[in-house]
Amino acid sequence: MYLKRNKIPKTWPLKRKGTKYLVRTSHDLKNSIPLMIVLRDILKLTTTKKETKKILNLQKVKINNKLIKNEKFPLSIFDNLKLENKNYKVIIKNKKLNLIEIPEKESQTKISKVIGKKILKQNKIQVNLHDGRNYIIKEKISTGDSVIIDLKENKISKILPLKEKSKVLFTSGKHIGRQAKIEKIEHKNIILEFEGEKINGKLKNLIVIE
Repeated sequence: MYLKRNKIPKTWPLKRKGTKYLVRTSHDLKNSIPLMIVLRDILKLTTTKKETKKILNLQKVKINNKLIKNEKFPLSIFDNLKLENKNYKVIIKNKKLNLIEIPEKESQTKISKVIGKKILKQNKIQVNLHDGRNYIIKEKISTGDSVIIDLKENKISKILPLKEKSKVLFTSGKHIGRQAKIEKIEHKNIILEFEGEKINGKLKNLIVIE
């Protein structure tokens, strides 16, 4: 099913006027952007679908250190895109998903949110991350925590716990793209210090970044 331009999510940094159809997609449109849209319409590295597929078939594009050839592959918050000698990271800017150029070193790590976990034998824990990744660890971790992934080694290098004083980023809701600090956690209610005020936040709208 093709996505019409006038139906694009508000989180995409594109104009609603222009070519009628953009891309065939079935992904979570609100929280991700297909690779073809990123290369053609945001970074403007290609002008047509044919050009985009040609670059992908030449194995010139990596996402999170993996070669990608599917133009429909979705990029979400904190994903890293590498194209030859340039590196980009997906961020939220002006309430929209966008990309910024980053140094090579920064492209080797990524923050991801823990959305579930399962206790296995020998006190091992399987953690499920918001980007679809799964890891087996022994360290203590909770749903709602974030992890820093070493993309080169494909392992979790650090846990960023959801706790008081942690810095979080709004990934959805009316404050999307803004940062806050956790003041207190009361069951499922998170009290945040946000721009000099205290507000209530929902875990589903937040990701720990520090």
